[in-house]
Amino acid sequence: MVVALLYQEISGYFDGFKFPPPLAGGGQGVGEAAMKPRHSLQAFARELRNSSTDAERLLWRYLRNSQLEGIKFRRQQVIEKYIVDFVSFEKRIVIELDGGQHAENIQYDERRDDCLRTNGFTVVRFWNNDVIENIEGVVEVIRQQCLEAASPTPQPPPARGGGVSMS
Repeated sequence: MVVALLYQEISGYFDGFKFPPPLAGGGQGVGEAAMKPRHSLQAFARELRNSSTDAERLLWRYLRNSQLEGIKFRRQQVIEKYIVDFVSFEKRIVIELDGGQHAENIQYDERRDDCLRTNGFTVVRFWNNDVIENIEGVVEVIRQQCLEAASPTPQPPPARGGGVSMS
């Protein structure tokens, strides 16, 4: 009864109002997919995870499951408009493995690195053959980068007399 009265009161209120089209799925309750559009780069990143190079698979054995200093790494992740090989969001470090194609795309890599640095990441690059021939050395360089990221340069104390008075 109350609903019927309420409907009578507002029935003419929305005449002429254009409602936006329904979400994906026509409002049929298709779940979270209707709320978030699928980013094409995310789909491509998933494909890359499923078709890793030998060097990526080898390095991932050392980085996965927080094996390196307890730091969580992810592989083939989207950052801005790029897909990075490995990233630690905690330490803000991106690890890139380069094959022969990167020697031809130097300007692209520079733009990509600039974008990542602008977003606060340190970018560390290795050639694929370095990973395959010297995995222990590569892992040690990554470990050192992570430790340096953990202990930033201390800031000097404020100058005397420049602080806020507590009285």
